[in-house]
Amino acid sequence: MGLKRYFILVFAIFIAANVSAQSRMTRAEYIEKYKQYALKNQETHGIPASITMAQALLESDCGNSRLAVLANNHFGIKCKKEWTGPTIKHDDDAPNECFRKYESAEASFRDHCEFLDKSPRYAALFELDPLDYKGWAYGLKKAGYATNPKYAEMLIKLIEENELYALDGSDAGPVDLAQVNKTPAVTEEKKPEVSAEKIDVDNYMVTIAGNGEYATYINNGSMFVVAKAGDTYKSMSGKLKVSERKLRKFNDVGLNYEPIEGEAVYVKSKSNRALNGKLLHTALAGETMHSISQKYGIKLNKLIKLNRRPADAPLIVGTQVRLM
Repeated sequence: MGLKRYFILVFAIFIAANVSAQSRMTRAEYIEKYKQYALKNQETHGIPASITMAQALLESDCGNSRLAVLANNHFGIKCKKEWTGPTIKHDDDAPNECFRKYESAEASFRDHCEFLDKSPRYAALFELDPLDYKGWAYGLKKAGYATNPKYAEMLIKLIEENELYALDGSDAGPVDLAQVNKTPAVTEEKKPEVSAEKIDVDNYMVTIAGNGEYATYINNGSMFVVAKAGDTYKSMSGKLKVSERKLRKFNDVGLNYEPIEGEAVYVKSKSNRALNGKLLHTALAGETMHSISQKYGIKLNKLIKLNRRPADAPLIVGTQVRLM
């Protein structure tokens, strides 16, 4: 090789290395670009966004890994027998292993959460406190998500160095779960007086109008009235001009349930989450997921999805129930 060609080759290699170094995505850039997908799947599947982002950062090398670049695979998920989509070969524990290939990063994030959601080996994780990212990290390692013995510690380090716990709804740094269990996450304000009806909802309601025989209130963006003695969903439907079927649907009750005096009866669909910034409710004696969904004006199926608890199962006093 001539001297001139040699220097051209060296220069080309230098330029290529420089371009590669400059095009690498940083942690901050990666978090900003993809956190929306972690937050979306937190809402849908109840997986802490901090955990999703930490796993993505680690598994994809901040989006710079071969699998992330060529296959949009941000979590290193292998094909397994149930995968029927596109694939890519990649050296991992063994040479030329089969990995999943996605049409987009969003699809990768979604598949990762569905993978955890549907697999029995990870079921115990969904019983953890929604702010317990350390519990999730150690639980993933225990369930065999990764072979690295330091996997949990690596996730926790990423979460705390990059303050990813803020994505879960906490801005106060690493959470002391023992302290969280002692006191509610949000200090309750004094509730406004509401005529003489017996009603126990949180303090974000306001009277907005009359509705025939009933005063109408707003709780968490959802309209409700207060049931009176002798009311049934059928009798209320006529007075409120809302079908009985819709009333039962709005209140997440079956055909055999009737409202009791002083109970909130929603006349519009409840919200998907708490809209007032309140993240957690600390369960009181006798409460169920249904009673909490009524208390905060949140659809029961959404509350169940967030917390992975049966609708009418009694809750242990002090249990933290996620509201958003």
